[in-house]
Amino acid sequence: MSDWMPEPGTRPEAAPDPAAPGAAAPGPAPSHEPAPPAPLGVPRTPTGYAGVDARLERLADADHLPADGHGEVYEDVHRGLRDELTALDARPAPVSDAQ
Repeated sequence: MSDWMPEPGTRPEAAPDPAAPGAAAPGPAPSHEPAPPAPLGVPRTPTGYAGVDARLERLADADHLPADGHGEVYEDVHRGLRDELTALDARPAPVSDAQ
């Protein structure tokens, strides 16, 4: 008989004996359901700019949504941050010299 084939009537070495003392009990069957949403635990450090900080806090909403809902939150945050940057480029209103 070859080395890789066990003798007839014997158990392969790698197979645990379920009747052996200390043998692990079979666990629950694996679930094929998606896992519930869980926070990512990514810290959001305040920047000191109220508009930017509000947008960053909006990212926390994604922690409570399934993955298919993250896109809407990310797009909203991206749009808000883009608006904040655009506002920095806006020219200030002319100041009147009249006193």
